Amino acid sequence: MSYITVPLDTSHNKENFNCGKPLLNSCLHKQAKQAVKRRLSACFILRDGKEIKGYYTLSTASVEKRMLPQEIIKKLPPSYNDLPAILLGRLAINRSYQGQGLGELILMDALKRSYFASMQVGSMAVIVDPLDEEAVRFYKQYDFILLSDSGKMFLPMATIVSLFPDV
Repeated sequence: MSYITVPLDTSHNKENFNCGKPLLNSCLHKQAKQAVKRRLSACFILRDGKEIKGYYTLSTASVEKRMLPQEIIKKLPPSYNDLPAILLGRLAINRSYQGQGLGELILMDALKRSYFASMQVGSMAVIVDPLDEEAVRFYKQYDFILLSDSGKMFLPMATIVSLFPDV
């Protein structure tokens, strides 16, 4: 398994990261290291030397079955109310690298990690909670589906599996 990102560590220069979104900057600057230490999430970075080009976080999550589209619900066992998923909590690209296709690149990296994780620990989808309409448009390009009444979006693991046929 090869990935283009590496786990965040103390050698990476977090302070200079600026994606233009204060919440995403703050997450990397102030929260990511502690979240990793406490095993609340994993943080992966795309780097150029010590400079961070982009990052994303992954953690476990669940989704209520009732929030899913009916065509997916009918394929699931009736005994499950909450379904296991992976949360792609944050994804951001440093401003100086935006417009170069790196968002798609690290999204695919995150989905690949999620796919391999789902082979070890059950997960039926990747969930995102888009920050704004720009993020919603980004995820829609990759077939993420809006979850009813939550603002969250999901991509079924079956769709993710089809992205990596050679793996």
